[in-house]
Amino acid sequence: MPRIFRAAPAIPLLLLATSASAQLGALQGAAPSETPLPATPHVAAPAGSVGGMGDINLYPKRVVISDRERTASIGLYNRAASTGDYDITLTELVMTPDGRLLAPAAVAEPALVSRLRSALPLLKWSPHRVTLPANEAQMVRVMVRIPPELPPGEYRAHFNAIAVPPPTDEIAVEQTGPDGVGVRIVPRFGISIPVIVRVGETTLTAGLAGLQIARQADGSPAFTVRVSREGTRSAFGDIAVTAPGLKKPLAEIRGVGVYTEIAERTVQIPIDPKADPAAYARGAKLTITYTDDDATPGKVLARQDFTVP
Repeated sequence: MPRIFRAAPAIPLLLLATSASAQLGALQGAAPSETPLPATPHVAAPAGSVGGMGDINLYPKRVVISDRERTASIGLYNRAASTGDYDITLTELVMTPDGRLLAPAAVAEPALVSRLRSALPLLKWSPHRVTLPANEAQMVRVMVRIPPELPPGEYRAHFNAIAVPPPTDEIAVEQTGPDGVGVRIVPRFGISIPVIVRVGETTLTAGLAGLQIARQADGSPAFTVRVSREGTRSAFGDIAVTAPGLKKPLAEIRGVGVYTEIAERTVQIPIDPKADPAAYARGAKLTITYTDDDATPGKVLARQDFTVP
């Protein structure tokens, strides 16, 4: 079976707080990609949920609201063995051409930030803090207010659930300076998913280009390909690389998004370690397919035949 790597837009967050639990802000690079960390295995999470660095799951993995619906619900599930408190916030994140999602202040290219259409002014949510007993879930309601003069298109914010550490946290670290003053640092783990608001009719054209064979950090082979997007909405779907005569894909990756602030991004697709290297050797004929998992699930957004260089 080929390995399937999920690249859903759930973003692990790591915040730091002082002993007074004051948020110091997100660490730069805390959301390096769209790939969520795996859930804690000892507790089953709801189907379709995504997990972060802590013990909280969100479901669904992303939210798309049209101007006809105006409301959505997001579920929080505490898979820890004890009760947890979580702050619920909405923020802006900008996608870069390498697939990272960063706070606007951390983006080096002002043009990317200027192209983000923020949904923050359109959204309200309740509650703003949730207390969840172990293995229980609660829904947070998100409401959209669309002004009559708002131009058609896609607007986006990111829904964050951030753990509130208890007053005495076992993983706290006491750091004492030369003057004997101690600072107690407590990690705050969380997770983020996109909330997309679409107003009026939106358009999308996607493409695939630049297939290459690359090596991952561990030395294993992978395909790299540029996924492009034109139009007024983002692209989101699954990519499969197939070879003639083979029943199973050589590689697959799920949940590849290209948001509206970028025209293209480079995606790396790890190759199934059980695949015959001859199937993707130089000169091999391959087909890459990008299949929608958004507005029209199952529709082929782009398909391209390649010869391995």
